Amino acid sequence: MTKRRILSLNPSRAKAAFHRACAMAALHADSSLSVRLARYNEAMAKARALDTQEACHE
Repeated sequence: MTKRRILSLNPSRAKAAFHRACAMAALHADSSLSVRLARYNEAMAKARALDTQEACHE
């Protein structure tokens, strides 16, 4: 039997996943290492903030 993914109706969880995906895309972008790292760190900081915000509201 195949496993189904349960869709998240929590918008902050979806936004955090979006920022994680942006962070991974930033690492593979065609720009300098310092720019890629800065974009990655910025996106991951947003994702972490959303994760902690979600944890506080549960």
